[in-house]
Order: sequence, then structure tokens, then C-alpha cells
Amino acid sequence: MKTKLIILSLGLFFCTTFGFAQKNQGSKGFISENVTISKYHNKGELERMLKGQLIALYSERIGVLVRILPYVAFATKPGVTMASLGIPTNNDNVKVLGEQLDTTGKYVERTEAFHAKYLPYSDTSSLIAGILFYEEIMKSIHQYNDFR
Repeated sequence: MKTKLIILSLGLFFCTTFGFAQKNQGSKGFISENVTISKYHNKGELERMLKGQLIALYSERIGVLVRILPYVAFATKPGVTMASLGIPTNNDNVKVLGEQLDTTGKYVERTEAFHAKYLPYSDTSSLIAGILFYEEIMKSIHQYNDFR
């Protein structure tokens, strides 16, 4: 009887320990792995697209830029984490970065909703110019390290 009680107590102890142990989620990255565009376009390709396709490209490029530009002093590509930069991964730093990334995500969602409602009223030539401009900015981000 005593053996069963000890085994039961140890089993409960281990279950409680594993249940309440802090999970190490690893260090958060500044730029998500899915913050990329599939292709750069030229003016001719864009002129052959429908306005709905242009609106989607325009919104996608804004989303990528909003998720990269604030962190250009740290990284220009996905995969850079607080740990890889030597930033302490304490609770405060992880919380602040998490809140920043959440806020950015909400901003991008709201901006995309705004674009879906208002960009159909824009000129197609303005959309094309905007897409080409944003793509040039993204290309220059790849050259950022040349300025360091």
C-alpha cells in the first residue's frame, strides 16, 4: 500500500512539474520568415494585369515594407533574433518585441482592409507607379549592407 502511495505521489509530482514548467519558445525574430515577395515586376508586366491584381500586389508590398523597415538597423532578412544580436532574451525584452510584432500585424491588417476599400478608386497608372516604387525600395534594402 505504501509503495503504491509513493509511486502515485511521484507520478503526480512529475505530471505537475511538466505541466507548469516554462516552455522555451526560442528567441523571437525581428523579421518573420514569410515576409517576402515572390517576384519583382517591370512596367510592361504590370500594365497587362487587372486592377484587382495590382491592388493585391500594392498591398503585399506595403505589408512587406512595414514589416522590414522598422528593423533595418538590426536585420534586412528573416532569421535574425534577439539572441543572435546579443540582446538579452529576458521576459521584458521578449514581451516588448512580441507586442511590437503584434501591433505591426494589426496595422498591416487594417491597412490591407483600407486598401481593399479605397484603392479601386485609384488610377491604374498610379498603382503601377506605386508598385514599381515600392519594389525599388525593397531592392535597395538588399543593398543596405553596402552602406555599413
